[in-house]
Amino acid sequence: MKKGNPKALLPIGVFLVLYLGLGLIFEYVLKIPMGFYNIPIVVAFLVALLVACLQNRKLSFDEKLKIMGQGVGDKNIITMILIFMMAGIFVGVVGRSSANSVAYFLLSVIPPRFAVAVLFIVSCFVSCAMGTSVGTITLIVPIAVAVSNASGFSLPLCIGAVMGGSMFGDNLSFISDTTIAACNGQGCAMKDKFRENFGIALPAAILALVLTLVLSIRSYAGEFHPEEYHLLQIIPYILVLIGGIVGINVFIVLLIGIVSGSVIMLAAGSITVTELVANMGAGASGMYETTMVAILVSAICALIRVYGGFDALLCWIKRVFKGKKGGQIGMGLLVGAMDIATANNTVAIVMANPIAKEMAVDYGVSPRKTASILDTFSCIFQGIIPYGAQMLVAISAANGMGFEVSAFQIIPNLFYPFMLLISSLVFIFLLPGKTKK
Repeated sequence: MKKGNPKALLPIGVFLVLYLGLGLIFEYVLKIPMGFYNIPIVVAFLVALLVACLQNRKLSFDEKLKIMGQGVGDKNIITMILIFMMAGIFVGVVGRSSANSVAYFLLSVIPPRFAVAVLFIVSCFVSCAMGTSVGTITLIVPIAVAVSNASGFSLPLCIGAVMGGSMFGDNLSFISDTTIAACNGQGCAMKDKFRENFGIALPAAILALVLTLVLSIRSYAGEFHPEEYHLLQIIPYILVLIGGIVGINVFIVLLIGIVSGSVIMLAAGSITVTELVANMGAGASGMYETTMVAILVSAICALIRVYGGFDALLCWIKRVFKGKKGGQIGMGLLVGAMDIATANNTVAIVMANPIAKEMAVDYGVSPRKTASILDTFSCIFQGIIPYGAQMLVAISAANGMGFEVSAFQIIPNLFYPFMLLISSLVFIFLLPGKTKK
């Protein structure tokens, strides 16, 4: 295995120092309200990209541009950007009033004190069916924001519940990109990986649900007062939620929401054609920062990969961790490190697959357990990093509803990823696994 070049990882370090450092200065030194929210994340990534471009003088700038272009052109990146755009248009079409109507309708059907737990459960089902956490977050976070506003629950708590449920499906769904990547890379059947994974994910989900119930019930102050809602405005969300639960492709689901929302808004006379088109454009523009982060990260990672940064990281992990249990932890940290570097759990699994397969042979770990570890740990890290697509989409959705929230307010409320980490460690260290034949 190539030793790689540790210096190639410098751009990641530069970004983390800038992003976290500026956040700490804004929040605790300058005492700026919502300090972490004001961090210019695109600028931080641009500086990191500049550092990557200044490295490796053996390559000309034109060659580096070609490498970056290949990274940005990856199927996963293009798919993610298209989802961002369609999600923005959907939010622009249905607007705040539709999400508010869904929230008020939900709170009229169930006791309000259980609303946050219901958000978590619904997110679990939708993400399992659609196979995408980003799509689930796009659909349900606006409802979560409205629930928070109507019932007095903490906004970070409501968003954290939705993100946790979304990562549950991202980890387990048969049509999730992470499941497909992990199973194909390790040569195991999806049903075998699911059985291995379900025993880890279910206890974590139950614990997260219990925590959500306890905290939400204790914090509920009975502030909810029924407000008027329009059943007609609920239809676009009902259609997309049904489509998600049934398992329709996320692009088709969002298209159904956009078309139905447009027809209903025009038929009800709530908006003119010109205003509708303008709202579509505003919704797509609202995803600018999220899209730019995806593009910049993919460009930086493409350069780091060519420079040998990821080879160095893989080599170090394989050298440090010994024994079967240590090997499994090494696999988890391997894909976690890739995820921190790329901010994309599918890409992280694809990059970690070859070396994880070698480690599985060396440590006697079955292919289905290896696939489960890669998928689980990638979802753990992806679910909590403040610059991941899931977090950025959730914040953008809240902003679109007129509410400000930062990643660092949401992270303490991400119960499911943290419970999934604890459950994974219990299964690795305390429960015996089958040795690979």
